[in-house]
Amino acid sequence: MAHPKHKVSSTRRDKRRTHYKAAVPTVVTCPNCGAAVLYHRVCPECGFYRGRIAIEKKAE
Repeated sequence: MAHPKHKVSSTRRDKRRTHYKAAVPTVVTCPNCGAAVLYHRVCPECGFYRGRIAIEKKAE
């Protein structure tokens, strides 16, 4: 197996790792109830998706 001949500096190591970061999820407000919803998902509060009822929610 290959072995490194020189120590990899912290700058070079960190430059290689710059793309290892978590992606921030896109959050939008529901146009029906105003709750925060992940993009392209059904609203967990009211059950609407793209202006239509997608799932029936129980009335509390």
